[in-house]
Amino acid sequence: MSRPPEALGEPITHKSQLIAYMASGCSAPEEWRIGTEHEKFVFEINTLKPVPYEGDTGIRALLEGLTRFGWTPIEEHGKPIALTKDKCAITLEPGGQFELSGAPLETLHETCAEVHTHLAQVKAVNDEIGAAMIGLGFLPQWQRSDISWMPKGRYEIMGNYMPTKGNLGIDMMTRTCTVQVNLDFATEADMVRKFRISLALQPLATALFANSPFTEGKPNGYLSFRSQVWNDTDPDRCGMLPFVFEDGFGFERYVDYMLDVPMYFVYRDGIYHNVAGLSFRDFMAGKLPGFEGQTPYISDWVDHMTTVFPEVRLKKYIEMRGADGGPWDRLCALPAFWVGLLYDRNTEDAVWDLVKDWSVEEITQMRDEVPRHGLKTTFRNGNLQTLAKQVLALSRAGLNARQRLDSVGDSEAHFLSPLDVIADSGQTAADLMLADYHGRWNQSVLPIYDELRY
Repeated sequence: MSRPPEALGEPITHKSQLIAYMASGCSAPEEWRIGTEHEKFVFEINTLKPVPYEGDTGIRALLEGLTRFGWTPIEEHGKPIALTKDKCAITLEPGGQFELSGAPLETLHETCAEVHTHLAQVKAVNDEIGAAMIGLGFLPQWQRSDISWMPKGRYEIMGNYMPTKGNLGIDMMTRTCTVQVNLDFATEADMVRKFRISLALQPLATALFANSPFTEGKPNGYLSFRSQVWNDTDPDRCGMLPFVFEDGFGFERYVDYMLDVPMYFVYRDGIYHNVAGLSFRDFMAGKLPGFEGQTPYISDWVDHMTTVFPEVRLKKYIEMRGADGGPWDRLCALPAFWVGLLYDRNTEDAVWDLVKDWSVEEITQMRDEVPRHGLKTTFRNGNLQTLAKQVLALSRAGLNARQRLDSVGDSEAHFLSPLDVIADSGQTAADLMLADYHGRWNQSVLPIYDELRY
């Protein structure tokens, strides 16, 4: 997600300010919240093609139509490129992928209600303009040339820079969708343990949510091609972050990592200035080319933190980034999976006992094999299907222990049900779609647009 830039804030002249900014995210467990973000592909009903920005069925018409529900538009050079309401935001990915960045909520019941309300609102407007949405990890049918870029200055800079670092960066920007959850931590030590657990289990989440087996109308050889795309996007800002498992890891080490990641842009007076490949350290020293004598503000650091894309990302909270986009029930299942593992201390202890002796090499190998093999990926003496059942049982225990009940007395654990089906059967959404492709769909992906639309 890329929110509109914040107010400039304080000037940054020393690394300690950046460490303090990260540490300010620590909060007491009773204050922990759940923030869910999910992206969807928008397509024209008549042609099934991705919608452009302009036009009767375009993204602009969708954004403007949603204002009837109380959303306030945010413009860039006179064009609406985002919406805000309360503590939520609707933003656009480069190829028009439509993202809800949800409010920080106390329970998964509230999260799923938020998802339901959002999908109902966008469907109401889509029905009027002749558009619809699907949740997948990778666009199944169309080529890059079929996709219109959104009018956001940062995306032009990123789009020009991406091909200098990897082969699939443009695909990442324009043809992928994800669902992620943002979670809190109590202390630096709590952040470290949550970060390590999350990285260790992120390949499992990728396997459970694998939902992108097609590219340009054909099987691509992967179950989660979205996940594979990240392997060939930009090695400077993607991956598994092995240093997180090193002794001494904490806020300062993550700040050092961020300082070493090349910049994309500096935002001033409504303009994104291209500084792609240059150093934030030089910026802090007043030596950034084009900005000599100037130092960054906290808003520049906040912007810079949005330009790294590891499997788990740290801000003032932890972002889980390993899952493909999917249907509405899996939009609720993803936050349920991680909340159950990380928001009950006894369960978190048990999860830590499970993963603490896993080596970086083992975790990396899992990450490399999961995009192609999903739950069939081997791990130690078994495979990820076996591990999934074990981890889902822990997550369910954590959700039940939270005792956040809905109006009929149900706990949050029922949101895991779609993942139970996947783990028990060993068949991911991608496996099922491939079976349909070779069977009743007669080697066509077009039925996806009818059967899987929201």
